[in-house]
Amino acid sequence: MQEASSARYIIQQYLAATGCLKHLEYTKSMYAAGRVKMVCHETDGPSGKLGARSGAGHGCFVLWQKSPGMWLVELVVAGCKVAAGSNGKVAWRNLPWLGTDAARCPQRPLRRSIQGLDPKSTASMFTKAQCLGEKRIRDENCFVLKVSADRAAVAERSDGPAEVIRHVLYGYFSQRSGLLVYIEDSHLTRVQAPGSDAMYWETTIGSTMADYKEVDGVLVAHQGRSSASVFRFGDASAQSSRIRMEEEWRIEDVVFNVAGLSADCFIPPREMLTSFHGK
Repeated sequence: MQEASSARYIIQQYLAATGCLKHLEYTKSMYAAGRVKMVCHETDGPSGKLGARSGAGHGCFVLWQKSPGMWLVELVVAGCKVAAGSNGKVAWRNLPWLGTDAARCPQRPLRRSIQGLDPKSTASMFTKAQCLGEKRIRDENCFVLKVSADRAAVAERSDGPAEVIRHVLYGYFSQRSGLLVYIEDSHLTRVQAPGSDAMYWETTIGSTMADYKEVDGVLVAHQGRSSASVFRFGDASAQSSRIRMEEEWRIEDVVFNVAGLSADCFIPPREMLTSFHGK
């Protein structure tokens, strides 16, 4: 199809613009560190008005990544620490309010890696994309690529009463520079516990990328802004609500091909391995 061939051409231009075609071995491993600022809003569903805004939380994050499929990220904001990782076979997360558990979905690139840090991971997500046309984003004329998860991939992400209905990813690539300037993905999940009405959760995350700088011959976005929206709705409009979280991030350090970074650095926590092998 013409839309698919156009998308492949746009991705090749993106890889060329970032320098990946000349530096094929840059992603054997990577380290990145940066700072974040987060703000959370809650809106009233029926009226759509913005509700209370929590105080801004300032923090930092570090990310380690190693091929194939290994990564570890730690995020600390306002004294609260969140960690997640993957050893290439199983992904896990550690949240203060949930503890440590295994992710119940197939392996996918870590979102912080595709925020301009790892162009190869970004390109791999758009291998089956279609070009929808053009759109202007932040004073940039962009090509718009769309990827929809197929039925089998969506089914794998369902768990118990939670059924993932769709997952769509959009990428906006500058016609002038060839670089990715905005990415958005959206999940729609249906949750129905026994004896209760079905509820729907729509999660949308949009991220802008800017301030591309060269690191070892590869262009890396050093700052950006993300906005996440969680919309819950059901049959009764009174049950609907929306939570929005905004994040500003800045990369302070990036290193490719980190010396001494081995697979042992990505071993899941002991409590998760015990639970995993006990099942």
